[in-house]
Amino acid sequence: MPPTTDNQLVQQARAGEFQAFELLVSRHEGPLYAAAWHLTHNHHDAQDVVQNTFLSAMEHLGSFREESSFATWITRIALNFALKVLRSRKQRATVPLEAPDGEGQTVPVPEYIADWTTDPARTVQRRELRAILDEAVAQLPEGQRLVFVLRDVQGLSVRETAQALDLTEGNVKVRLLRARLALREVLTRRFGDPATRRQPHVHDHASAEDKT
Repeated sequence: MPPTTDNQLVQQARAGEFQAFELLVSRHEGPLYAAAWHLTHNHHDAQDVVQNTFLSAMEHLGSFREESSFATWITRIALNFALKVLRSRKQRATVPLEAPDGEGQTVPVPEYIADWTTDPARTVQRRELRAILDEAVAQLPEGQRLVFVLRDVQGLSVRETAQALDLTEGNVKVRLLRARLALREVLTRRFGDPATRRQPHVHDHASAEDKT
């Protein structure tokens, strides 16, 4: 018997089958917690984000129109709760997810670029390096950090990331490229061999963008 899809579970949950919603929770709570933790860097805040996300999803399940996947819909809810946590810390005005991030502008050139064949989030394995990468991710501008977490940590496609953040796919690619270049420079400065450092060229940016 084929596994029940998210949309089928949503329909069952709308009909009053609470076990269907519990299955949705078990499927998605792990990825949502990971995203919330990477954004808040606090275990309790991440737990609160996930709890509030599913409470809100249950309350507004009728508004899910299946125009996007359930994962994308609930991820967007979680992002909004995580952003509320971050903004309450900073005590500043709310900035919408769709705030412009310079799409179409020139991507700044980092001073150093390491010759990596895979994404840093997948190559850094040891605990101390992971902690350094997490710290570097936390220092990214909010828009870049959101895109990086969804695209390179959770593995969403460019299209799914754009839907979750209500951005254009082009804007997602620009933010992702900037985030990757910033993280590469941080790790290159920390661990790179100065003898192997090289100045970046235009084709470096083209190849990096092609990977998105």
